[in-house]
Amino acid sequence: MVRVIEIGHIVAGPSAGLLFSELGYEVIKIEKPGEGDIARRLTESSAGAFPFYNRNKKSMALDLGNPEGREIFLKLIRDSDIVIDNLGYGAMQRMHLSYQELSSLNGKLIYLSIKGYGAGPMEKRKSLDYPIEIHSGVAYMTGLTNKPMRVGGSMIDMGAAMFGVIQALNALLERQKTGKGRFIDIGLFETAMFFMGQHIATYQLNRRALKPLNEEGFAWAIYDFFDTSDGKKVFIAVTTDSQWKIFCREMRLGLCDSPDLEKNEGRFIRREELHSLIQEKTIMMKREELINILQTNNIAYSELKTPWDLLSDEQAERNLVSETYFGKELMVPAIPGGGTNCGNPPILGQDTLEIMKELGYSDQEIAQLIDSKTISSAGSNVTDQVSTLH
Repeated sequence: MVRVIEIGHIVAGPSAGLLFSELGYEVIKIEKPGEGDIARRLTESSAGAFPFYNRNKKSMALDLGNPEGREIFLKLIRDSDIVIDNLGYGAMQRMHLSYQELSSLNGKLIYLSIKGYGAGPMEKRKSLDYPIEIHSGVAYMTGLTNKPMRVGGSMIDMGAAMFGVIQALNALLERQKTGKGRFIDIGLFETAMFFMGQHIATYQLNRRALKPLNEEGFAWAIYDFFDTSDGKKVFIAVTTDSQWKIFCREMRLGLCDSPDLEKNEGRFIRREELHSLIQEKTIMMKREELINILQTNNIAYSELKTPWDLLSDEQAERNLVSETYFGKELMVPAIPGGGTNCGNPPILGQDTLEIMKELGYSDQEIAQLIDSKTISSAGSNVTDQVSTLH
């Protein structure tokens, strides 16, 4: 089995570990004794971060800043395949655990580094998901003019993790031929820039600034929310000329024979007028009535929902899996395509003893290392593990 060592916190590193764990790889999460991943202590709107990103992993509480802890880690590395590191710039080097040092012990090691910025003039700059969204143009394209907005999740963190996992899987295939591992450099900035690639290319073709997508940057005239009589919002996407004829007829807009509206270009010119007319129709209809028209005629639509609405969504049900977090059952999304595993998120240090014994340490040596706080096991001076439930 491929063994993955995760030295990560919050989202980027842990979500890479999550992908590996759901693909069936063994993932050992290295956490500081007595503290663990910062995400364990997040509350309010971030309370679900730890249980979502860390299910089906092993937790080893090990102090990497301690010389004895470093030696334990080096023993672990000798029989590992992939390391994930999303600590701050230079953190692993300061502990003498850089790729160069680790690969000298294990030439087959694949080292996945996820930072705010990849190699370059800004590589030392501290950053997070939202500042990267701002730097890369994501916030500009998501919001309104003079009001940039964050997207509704840690998409850049998770995107960086996904690209990192793709590269690591490719490195595993390369290793079968070469017998060697390699260093993988993933930046959140480079990830976000890739997501903006279409807009970067469009600007070069048109040589004019683009407006944010939530303004007039849509390619289609009918591509927006409309209100219904029962207080719901339904997004309607009419993307072809043939769909327009059907939509116009079924909604009884009275414009079906207008020659200047036959093509999307003409409809786009009269976009505001059409939206007002459609809104006059939808506001007199209940959601079910409007959705029935759209669904019957194969017109793309979606009702505005919250993430928690998905817990009772019939389409979402097939992709929800169950985990238990401190006695609470949680239904969370599996990776698309279906993962092979879905275990519970670990208690801090719950697998330390098992891993230490696998490495050949005796009970007496383990006890001494616990006393020196080099390692800890579940229940040994672990505090605030359930703070996210408060």
